[in-house]
Formats: sequence, C-alpha cells, structure tokens
Amino acid sequence: MTILACEALRRLREGNRRFMENKLRGADIPIAFGNAAQKPFAVILGCSDSRVPVEIVFNQGFGDLFVIRVAGNIVAPSQIGSIEFAVEKFGTPLVVVMGHTHCGAVATTLDELQRPGTPSRNLRSIVDRIRPAVQGLLSTELRETPELLLRAAVRTNVSIAANFLRHGTEALEQLVETGELLVIGAEYSLDTGQVDFFDGVPSDCR
Repeated sequence: MTILACEALRRLREGNRRFMENKLRGADIPIAFGNAAQKPFAVILGCSDSRVPVEIVFNQGFGDLFVIRVAGNIVAPSQIGSIEFAVEKFGTPLVVVMGHTHCGAVATTLDELQRPGTPSRNLRSIVDRIRPAVQGLLSTELRETPELLLRAAVRTNVSIAANFLRHGTEALEQLVETGELLVIGAEYSLDTGQVDFFDGVPSDCR
C-alpha cells in the first residue's frame, strides 16, 4: 500500500505544481452529477480558511479528494470519524493534515495564551485543541519574534495532529502499522501557493 500512498502523493505534488504554474487542468476533468461513484485517492484534513480551496490548490476534480475542513485543521472526534469512513469505505491510502501560513486559528490560540480573553464556548473548543501544540513554544526565544512564533506553531500543530492520527485511534493505527495507510503533514504557503509535505514522508516517497 506504500506504493499506492506514494503514487497518491505524487499526484498531489503534480497538481500543486500545475496550480503554482497556472497550468490548471480543466476541460479534461469530468464533471460528475447525481449518484456517481467516488474513489478518492487522498484524504485531506485542512483548514477552513477561504484562501485555501483544497481541490484548486491540488488541481483535482470530482471524486479525487475526500476533503475535511475545520478551523485550525484540528483533530476532533467528528474529523477522525470522517477519516476512518473514507479510509475504510474507499480504501484511500493517504491522509494529509494540511495547515497553512498565517493561520488565524493558530494565531488566535497564541493570543489567547498570552492575553487571555473570553472567546465563545464554541471558539474555545477550537483553541483548546490547538493549545497543547503551541503552548511550549511560548517558553522559547521564538516568543520575541511573533512571525517566527506563528510559523513554528502552525507546523507544530500539523505535526501533532498527524501523529495523533497515526497513534491515537485504533482503527487508523492498525492500518498505519500494516502499511495500508500513510499519514503525513503539510503546510500550504499563502505567499507562494506551494504545499510543503514536511512531516512523516517516507524516504521512498520523496
């Protein structure tokens, strides 16, 4: 299955390259209406940020990607259940947790840790999911450079989420251990449009 996961990653990289070069496929992507079958080759857990439209960033069409979007690309029971559904129902071999630069949810969490306020109960549920990933960074020298602190926090949040999916749920962990599933972390740059797959990528997929 590692071969299938590497092939899926290759397709994502090629699609992102087309996006960056403004050479998007369009006419050759079939439009599917009604109850057409789907066979997504990758699951993407991404942020809800309106500047990160996943199918466009990877230049994929109907049925290619199983996309889950939530502020801060957090891992909560509903997201885990959605991933388990896609992996078990469709045999999808690759899961990508994708954060992005200048993430507002991560920035809000850092602000809340440094200057506690009174966010709504629902917003706090997101902040509390991100908090463990970024809290330790505030005791480092990064605290003196907000831009670098946010960059590090975004990537740490991605890495912790990806690692939790590998080891925090029995259904996914078994598939990872048998090589049927690959879970990796990535960061999308709002400045360049490039996706950097930086966490958990096997050497034979590079």
